[in-house]
Amino acid sequence: MKIKIDKFVLFIIVVIGVAYLFPHWGSKESQIPLKTISTLGISLIFFFYGLKLSPDKLKAGLKNWKLHVLVQATTFLIFPLIVLAFHPLIQTQEQEILWLAFFFLAALPSTVSSSVVMVSIAKGNIPAAIFNASISGIIGIVVTPLWMGLFVHSAQTDFDFTEIYIKLIVQIILPVVFGIILQRYLGKLANEHSSKITLFDKSVILLIIYRSFSESFDEHIFSSVSLSDLLFFFTAVLFLFFIVFTLTGYVAKKLNFNKEDQITTQFCGTKKSLVHGTVFSAILFGNMATIGIILLPLMLFHAIQILIISIIASKSGRLMVK
Repeated sequence: MKIKIDKFVLFIIVVIGVAYLFPHWGSKESQIPLKTISTLGISLIFFFYGLKLSPDKLKAGLKNWKLHVLVQATTFLIFPLIVLAFHPLIQTQEQEILWLAFFFLAALPSTVSSSVVMVSIAKGNIPAAIFNASISGIIGIVVTPLWMGLFVHSAQTDFDFTEIYIKLIVQIILPVVFGIILQRYLGKLANEHSSKITLFDKSVILLIIYRSFSESFDEHIFSSVSLSDLLFFFTAVLFLFFIVFTLTGYVAKKLNFNKEDQITTQFCGTKKSLVHGTVFSAILFGNMATIGIILLPLMLFHAIQILIISIIASKSGRLMVK
Protein backbone atom coordinates (compact mmCIF):
# COMPACT_ATOMS: atom_id res chain seq x y z
CA MET A 1 0.00 0.00 0.00
CA LYS A 2 1.28 3.43 -0.91
CA ILE A 3 1.68 5.66 2.15
CA LYS A 4 0.99 9.35 1.61
CA ILE A 5 3.05 11.82 3.61
CA ASP A 6 0.87 14.56 5.07
CA LYS A 7 1.92 17.87 3.48
CA PHE A 8 1.15 19.77 6.65
CA VAL A 9 3.68 17.66 8.54
CA LEU A 10 6.27 18.57 5.89
CA PHE A 11 5.41 22.25 6.25
CA ILE A 12 5.87 21.99 10.02
CA ILE A 13 9.35 20.54 9.47
CA VAL A 14 10.17 23.36 7.02
CA VAL A 15 8.91 26.02 9.44
CA ILE A 16 11.04 24.60 12.27
CA GLY A 17 14.02 24.69 9.90
CA VAL A 18 13.32 28.35 9.09
CA ALA A 19 13.02 29.10 12.81
CA TYR A 20 16.43 27.49 13.34
CA LEU A 21 18.07 29.47 10.53
CA PHE A 22 16.30 32.79 11.21
CA PRO A 23 15.26 32.84 14.89
CA HIS A 24 15.56 36.63 15.20
CA TRP A 25 12.34 37.20 13.18
CA GLY A 26 10.28 35.57 15.91
CA SER A 27 12.37 36.35 18.98
CA LYS A 28 11.09 38.49 21.83
CA GLU A 29 13.20 41.42 20.59
CA SER A 30 11.83 41.23 17.03
CA GLN A 31 10.13 44.31 15.59
CA ILE A 32 7.74 42.11 13.60
CA PRO A 33 4.42 41.91 15.55
CA LEU A 34 4.08 38.12 15.24
CA LYS A 35 2.53 37.84 18.71
CA THR A 36 -0.26 40.27 17.80
CA ILE A 37 -0.83 38.60 14.43
CA SER A 38 -1.00 35.14 15.99
CA THR A 39 -3.36 36.39 18.72
CA LEU A 40 -5.79 37.73 16.10
CA GLY A 41 -5.36 34.54 14.11
CA ILE A 42 -6.28 32.42 17.14
CA SER A 43 -9.50 34.37 17.64
CA LEU A 44 -10.43 34.01 13.97
CA ILE A 45 -9.75 30.25 14.04
CA PHE A 46 -12.30 29.78 16.81
CA PHE A 47 -14.75 32.24 15.27
CA PHE A 48 -14.78 30.13 12.09
CA TYR A 49 -14.98 27.03 14.29
CA GLY A 50 -18.20 28.41 15.81
CA LEU A 51 -19.58 29.26 12.37
CA LYS A 52 -19.20 25.65 11.25
CA LEU A 53 -20.84 24.14 14.35
CA SER A 54 -24.28 22.97 13.34
CA PRO A 55 -26.69 22.94 16.33
CA ASP A 56 -28.89 20.37 14.55
CA LYS A 57 -26.03 17.92 14.10
CA LEU A 58 -24.93 18.39 17.70
CA LYS A 59 -28.47 17.68 18.98
CA ALA A 60 -28.78 14.58 16.80
CA GLY A 61 -25.42 13.32 18.01
CA LEU A 62 -26.48 13.29 21.66
CA LYS A 63 -28.46 10.07 21.17
CA ASN A 64 -25.40 7.79 21.04
CA TRP A 65 -24.39 8.76 24.59
CA LYS A 66 -22.32 5.68 25.52
CA LEU A 67 -19.96 6.26 22.61
CA HIS A 68 -19.66 9.96 23.46
CA VAL A 69 -18.95 9.32 27.14
CA LEU A 70 -16.24 6.79 26.27
CA VAL A 71 -14.55 9.07 23.72
CA GLN A 72 -14.57 12.13 25.97
CA ALA A 73 -13.49 10.12 29.03
CA THR A 74 -10.60 8.74 27.00
CA THR A 75 -9.62 12.18 25.76
CA PHE A 76 -9.80 14.10 29.03
CA LEU A 77 -9.37 11.43 31.74
CA ILE A 78 -7.60 8.28 30.55
CA PHE A 79 -4.96 10.12 28.50
CA PRO A 80 -3.96 12.49 31.35
CA LEU A 81 -4.10 9.75 34.00
CA ILE A 82 -1.70 7.54 32.02
CA VAL A 83 0.87 10.35 31.88
CA LEU A 84 0.10 11.38 35.47
CA ALA A 85 1.14 7.90 36.64
CA PHE A 86 4.75 8.74 35.66
CA HIS A 87 4.88 12.01 37.62
CA PRO A 88 6.31 10.44 40.81
CA LEU A 89 9.41 9.40 38.80
CA ILE A 90 10.42 13.05 38.21
CA GLN A 91 13.62 14.04 40.00
CA THR A 92 14.95 17.16 38.24
CA GLN A 93 13.64 20.42 36.81
CA GLU A 94 14.51 19.27 33.28
CA GLN A 95 12.49 16.10 33.77
CA GLU A 96 9.61 18.25 35.04
CA ILE A 97 9.58 20.22 31.77
CA LEU A 98 9.70 17.04 29.66
CA TRP A 99 6.90 15.47 31.68
CA LEU A 100 4.86 18.68 31.45
CA ALA A 101 5.15 18.54 27.65
CA PHE A 102 3.63 15.06 27.61
CA PHE A 103 0.96 15.98 30.13
CA PHE A 104 0.00 18.97 27.96
CA LEU A 105 -0.36 16.60 25.00
CA ALA A 106 -2.50 14.24 27.08
CA ALA A 107 -4.82 17.01 28.33
CA LEU A 108 -5.66 18.36 24.87
CA PRO A 109 -9.00 17.84 23.05
CA SER A 110 -9.44 15.73 19.94
CA THR A 111 -8.95 17.15 16.46
CA VAL A 112 -11.97 17.71 14.22
CA SER A 113 -10.89 17.41 10.60
CA SER A 114 -8.60 14.38 10.66
CA SER A 115 -10.91 12.47 13.03
CA VAL A 116 -13.87 12.84 10.68
CA VAL A 117 -11.82 12.16 7.54
CA MET A 118 -10.23 9.01 8.96
CA VAL A 119 -13.55 7.70 10.31
CA SER A 120 -15.04 8.29 6.87
CA ILE A 121 -12.22 6.34 5.16
CA ALA A 122 -12.61 3.48 7.64
CA LYS A 123 -16.41 3.38 7.11
CA GLY A 124 -17.16 4.27 10.73
CA ASN A 125 -19.97 6.30 12.32
CA ILE A 126 -19.41 9.70 10.68
CA PRO A 127 -22.17 11.71 12.51
CA ALA A 128 -20.82 10.45 15.86
CA ALA A 129 -17.29 11.43 14.79
CA ILE A 130 -18.43 14.95 13.87
CA PHE A 131 -20.26 15.33 17.18
CA ASN A 132 -17.39 14.05 19.34
CA ALA A 133 -14.67 15.98 17.55
CA SER A 134 -16.73 19.18 17.74
CA ILE A 135 -17.81 18.85 21.36
CA SER A 136 -14.28 17.84 22.37
CA GLY A 137 -12.96 21.23 21.29
CA ILE A 138 -15.54 23.01 23.42
CA ILE A 139 -14.86 20.83 26.49
CA GLY A 140 -11.12 21.32 26.02
CA ILE A 141 -11.41 25.09 26.32
CA VAL A 142 -12.38 24.53 29.97
CA VAL A 143 -10.79 21.20 30.94
CA THR A 144 -7.30 21.54 29.40
CA PRO A 145 -6.37 24.71 31.34
CA LEU A 146 -7.79 23.14 34.52
CA TRP A 147 -5.51 20.11 34.14
CA MET A 148 -2.48 22.27 33.30
CA GLY A 149 -3.17 24.67 36.16
CA LEU A 150 -2.44 21.84 38.59
CA PHE A 151 1.19 21.57 37.46
CA VAL A 152 2.29 24.66 35.53
CA HIS A 153 2.89 26.58 38.78
CA SER A 154 5.94 24.46 39.53
CA ALA A 155 7.47 25.15 36.11
CA GLN A 156 6.49 28.81 35.70
CA THR A 157 6.50 31.10 38.71
CA ASP A 158 4.48 33.90 37.09
CA PHE A 159 1.60 31.64 36.02
CA ASP A 160 -1.60 33.60 36.70
CA PHE A 161 -4.65 31.35 36.43
CA THR A 162 -7.06 34.30 36.40
CA GLU A 163 -5.15 35.99 33.60
CA ILE A 164 -5.06 32.73 31.66
CA TYR A 165 -8.84 32.36 31.77
CA ILE A 166 -9.38 35.99 30.80
CA LYS A 167 -7.24 35.33 27.72
CA LEU A 168 -9.17 32.12 27.00
CA ILE A 169 -12.50 33.94 27.29
CA VAL A 170 -11.41 36.84 25.07
CA GLN A 171 -9.40 34.91 22.48
CA ILE A 172 -11.35 31.63 22.28
CA ILE A 173 -14.71 31.43 24.07
CA LEU A 174 -16.15 34.76 22.86
CA PRO A 175 -15.14 34.12 19.20
CA VAL A 176 -16.75 30.65 19.39
CA VAL A 177 -19.94 32.14 20.88
CA PHE A 178 -20.09 34.85 18.22
CA GLY A 179 -19.53 32.21 15.55
CA ILE A 180 -22.38 30.05 16.89
CA ILE A 181 -24.69 33.10 17.07
CA LEU A 182 -23.90 34.00 13.47
CA GLN A 183 -23.97 30.38 12.27
CA ARG A 184 -27.53 30.65 10.96
CA TYR A 185 -26.51 33.61 8.78
CA LEU A 186 -22.92 32.79 7.81
CA GLY A 187 -22.72 29.03 8.43
CA LYS A 188 -23.51 28.10 4.84
CA LEU A 189 -20.90 30.54 3.55
CA ALA A 190 -18.31 29.15 5.98
CA ASN A 191 -18.97 25.58 4.82
CA GLU A 192 -18.74 26.62 1.16
CA HIS A 193 -15.29 28.11 1.85
CA SER A 194 -14.23 25.37 4.26
CA SER A 195 -11.04 24.61 2.35
CA LYS A 196 -9.95 28.26 2.48
CA ILE A 197 -10.72 28.42 6.21
CA THR A 198 -8.68 25.25 6.74
CA LEU A 199 -5.77 26.84 4.85
CA PHE A 200 -6.07 29.92 7.08
CA ASP A 201 -6.13 27.74 10.22
CA LYS A 202 -3.00 25.88 9.17
CA SER A 203 -1.23 29.14 8.29
CA VAL A 204 -1.88 30.50 11.77
CA ILE A 205 -0.67 27.23 13.32
CA LEU A 206 2.54 27.40 11.29
CA LEU A 207 3.04 31.00 12.41
CA ILE A 208 2.62 30.04 16.07
CA ILE A 209 4.99 27.08 15.64
CA TYR A 210 7.58 29.36 14.00
CA ARG A 211 7.31 31.93 16.80
CA SER A 212 7.48 29.27 19.52
CA PHE A 213 10.54 27.54 18.07
CA SER A 214 12.34 30.73 17.08
CA GLU A 215 12.16 31.93 20.69
CA SER A 216 13.46 28.57 21.91
CA PHE A 217 16.28 28.54 19.33
CA ASP A 218 17.13 32.18 20.08
CA GLU A 219 17.54 31.36 23.77
CA HIS A 220 19.38 28.06 23.03
CA ILE A 221 16.79 25.95 24.82
CA PHE A 222 17.33 22.93 22.55
CA SER A 223 21.04 22.83 23.26
CA SER A 224 20.19 20.53 26.17
CA VAL A 225 18.09 18.17 24.00
CA SER A 226 20.18 15.26 22.75
CA LEU A 227 19.51 12.66 20.07
CA SER A 228 18.68 10.19 22.84
CA ASP A 229 16.09 12.67 24.16
CA LEU A 230 14.44 12.85 20.73
CA LEU A 231 14.41 9.05 20.53
CA PHE A 232 12.80 8.98 23.97
CA PHE A 233 10.14 11.47 22.83
CA PHE A 234 9.34 9.37 19.76
CA THR A 235 9.19 6.08 21.69
CA ALA A 236 7.07 7.56 24.50
CA VAL A 237 4.61 9.13 22.05
CA LEU A 238 4.29 5.86 20.13
CA PHE A 239 3.75 3.95 23.39
CA LEU A 240 1.08 6.42 24.54
CA PHE A 241 -0.79 6.17 21.23
CA PHE A 242 -0.93 2.37 21.15
CA ILE A 243 -1.88 2.07 24.83
CA VAL A 244 -4.90 4.32 24.32
CA PHE A 245 -5.80 2.81 20.92
CA THR A 246 -5.78 -0.72 22.36
CA LEU A 247 -7.65 0.28 25.51
CA THR A 248 -10.45 2.10 23.68
CA GLY A 249 -10.90 -0.83 21.31
CA TYR A 250 -11.11 -3.27 24.23
CA VAL A 251 -13.69 -1.19 26.15
CA ALA A 252 -15.77 -0.59 22.99
CA LYS A 253 -16.00 -4.35 22.42
CA LYS A 254 -16.94 -4.95 26.07
CA LEU A 255 -19.75 -2.41 25.67
CA ASN A 256 -20.95 -4.34 22.58
CA PHE A 257 -20.44 -1.45 20.17
CA ASN A 258 -21.00 -2.33 16.52
CA LYS A 259 -18.02 -2.14 14.16
CA GLU A 260 -18.81 1.40 13.01
CA ASP A 261 -18.94 2.69 16.59
CA GLN A 262 -15.76 0.81 17.52
CA ILE A 263 -13.93 2.54 14.68
CA THR A 264 -15.23 5.95 15.72
CA THR A 265 -14.31 5.36 19.37
CA GLN A 266 -10.74 4.35 18.58
CA PHE A 267 -10.13 7.01 15.96
CA CYS A 268 -11.64 9.95 17.89
CA GLY A 269 -10.39 8.81 21.29
CA THR A 270 -6.75 8.61 20.21
CA LYS A 271 -6.57 11.95 18.40
CA LYS A 272 -5.05 15.11 19.86
CA SER A 273 -5.55 18.51 18.26
CA LEU A 274 -2.49 20.34 16.95
CA VAL A 275 -4.69 23.40 16.43
CA HIS A 276 -5.80 23.56 20.07
CA GLY A 277 -2.35 22.59 21.26
CA THR A 278 -0.53 25.40 19.51
CA VAL A 279 -3.07 28.08 20.39
CA PHE A 280 -3.35 26.89 24.01
CA SER A 281 0.44 26.85 24.33
CA ALA A 282 0.60 30.48 23.22
CA ILE A 283 -1.80 31.37 26.05
CA LEU A 284 -0.72 28.94 28.78
CA PHE A 285 3.04 29.03 28.23
CA GLY A 286 3.51 32.37 26.49
CA ASN A 287 6.17 33.51 28.95
CA MET A 288 8.13 30.26 29.04
CA ALA A 289 11.32 30.03 27.01
CA THR A 290 10.84 26.25 26.83
CA ILE A 291 7.63 26.48 24.78
CA GLY A 292 9.36 24.77 21.83
CA ILE A 293 10.06 21.70 23.95
CA ILE A 294 6.47 21.81 25.26
CA LEU A 295 5.21 21.52 21.65
CA LEU A 296 7.65 18.81 20.55
CA PRO A 297 5.69 15.73 21.78
CA LEU A 298 2.48 17.17 20.32
CA MET A 299 4.00 17.58 16.85
CA LEU A 300 5.51 14.09 16.97
CA PHE A 301 2.15 12.70 18.08
CA HIS A 302 0.40 14.61 15.27
CA ALA A 303 2.66 13.06 12.66
CA ILE A 304 2.44 9.56 14.16
CA GLN A 305 -1.35 9.58 14.57
CA ILE A 306 -1.87 10.66 10.97
CA LEU A 307 0.50 7.99 9.62
CA ILE A 308 -0.75 5.08 11.74
CA ILE A 309 -4.46 5.94 11.62
CA SER A 310 -4.24 6.43 7.82
CA ILE A 311 -2.92 2.88 7.43
CA ILE A 312 -5.50 1.43 9.84
CA ALA A 313 -8.33 3.43 8.23
CA SER A 314 -7.48 2.24 4.72
CA LYS A 315 -7.32 -1.38 5.85
CA SER A 316 -10.53 -1.09 7.88
CA GLY A 317 -12.34 0.61 4.99
CA ARG A 318 -11.48 -2.27 2.63
CA LEU A 319 -12.64 -4.84 5.19
CA MET A 320 -15.94 -3.02 5.80
CA VAL A 321 -16.65 -2.97 2.06
CA LYS A 322 -16.09 -6.73 1.88
